[in-house]
Formats: sequence, C-alpha cells, structure tokens
Amino acid sequence: MVLNIVGGVFLVVAIIIVVGAIKIIPQANAGIIERLGKYHRTLTPGLNMIVPGIDRLRPLVDLREKVVSFPPQPVITEDNLVVNIDTVIYFQVTDAKSATYEIENYIQGIEQLVVTTLRNSVGGLDLEKALTSRDHINAILRGVLDEATSKWGVRVNRVEIKAIEPPPSVQESMEKQMRADRDKRAAILTAEGEKQSQILKAEGARQSDILRAEGEAQAAVIRAEGEATAISKVFNAIHLSNPDEKVLAYKYLEQLPIIANGTASKIWIIPAELSGAAESIAKAFRAP
Repeated sequence: MVLNIVGGVFLVVAIIIVVGAIKIIPQANAGIIERLGKYHRTLTPGLNMIVPGIDRLRPLVDLREKVVSFPPQPVITEDNLVVNIDTVIYFQVTDAKSATYEIENYIQGIEQLVVTTLRNSVGGLDLEKALTSRDHINAILRGVLDEATSKWGVRVNRVEIKAIEPPPSVQESMEKQMRADRDKRAAILTAEGEKQSQILKAEGARQSDILRAEGEAQAAVIRAEGEATAISKVFNAIHLSNPDEKVLAYKYLEQLPIIANGTASKIWIIPAELSGAAESIAKAFRAP
C-alpha cells in the first residue's frame, strides 16, 4: 500500500516536471531563458524544452512591428513660440536579448529620445520653417533613433509627425493673414480681368472703326466710279447724238424750274446764258 502511494507521488511529480519542461512559444514571439538567474538562451517559436526548477522563462518578447503614438510635446521654436508636436513611431524588436537586458523599458526610452530630439531640432527653426520642414525633422529623428536604439535590439522603421499646432493666437493671426492673401489675390485677378476686358473692348472698337472707315471709303470709291461712269456715258451719248444749239437751249430751260424748286434756294439768279438760250429758242420758232 505504501509503495503504491509513493509510486503515485513520483508519477505526479514526473508529470509535473515533464509539463513544466515543455514550453510552446507562439509565432512572432521570443522567450528568454535564465538559468540560475543568468541569461542562458533565447527560445524560438514552436516546442521547446527547459529544465524545471533551474531554468526560468521571462515574459515573452513580441517581435512584430509596433506603432506607438506619443502625446503632444511642447517645443519652443527659435522665435520663442511654443508649439505642440504629435509624433508616431513605427519600430520592431530585432534582438529579444538586447531588448530585455540593455534597457528597462525601450518604449519609454524611445519616447524620451523623441522629445529631446524634437526640442533640439525644432528649437533651431522659426515657426514658419518648422511648419514646412516635416521631412527634415523626420529625417533627424530617424537618424538619432537608429543610432540609439540599435544597441537596444530595436529597429526604428519610420518616424512621422502627425501635427504641429502653434498657439491659438498665432493660429488666428495665420488665418487672418491667409484670408488677407486670398483677398489680395482675388482683387489682383479681378483687376487683371477688368484690364484685359477694357483692352479687348478698345481693340474691338478700334477694329470696328477701321473696318467701318474702310467700308465707307470703298463705298465712296464705288459711288464715285459709278457717277463717273454715268457722266461718261451721258457725255458720250450727247457727243454721239451731236445736238444743236436749239436742243441744248431747250434742255437748259427745262432744268430751270427744277433749280428754282430746290428747298435750299432762297435767291434765284438768272444766268447770263439765259438771254442766249431764249434767243436761240425764238429763232427756232420763227417762220423761215
């Protein structure tokens, strides 16, 4: 009976020892084994065996890439303005041993590095340059963090500045300046548009006057040519018909009433040729 009890105890102890000796490490994790308080080895993902009672497994180290957003940090610029800067860090543990033993809390260490680097880099810039130099600030942060975290077994993959927020009074002044600049540009564009419109209108009026004058000149030339042609034809017809003095005198007398009926005629002056024309008519009607 006693032997059975002792055997059962040994069996239970053996099971406990075997279960304690088996360690399963999940994927993307690493386990640090300390033997008698000293680093022994790093367990990889999968099934691992340790010596119970001698070896101790520390908390697992996550090897996946992490994203940490740090709270806004107040930074004084070169022109003595306090701005709040939000940052985001993308990093990954590459050496579980160094991340465990080289620094107590690597996330806190990274945060403090970011704060001090921001104050050093942004402190040498004025507000306007700080707002437009995010890539430059990111590059400085990346370089400092890479150098400092490499011995911690941490690799910084990316550093991003989410926001740079100036004081409310400065934001209000910047908004007023932006509105003034927009109004100024709008006024300049409006003035340029009106100027171009006036120039185009003047150019159109000038072209219209030129075309109208050319048309009137051409019309006058055509009318003069027509009148000259008509006069030439009448002259040629009269020349060809060879009228005598009697016909000419009669035609002259026919036109006298038309001349007298003109609205602009106030005084009727009898030409000297009238007596000659009358004499010629009288001779025409005398008996032979």
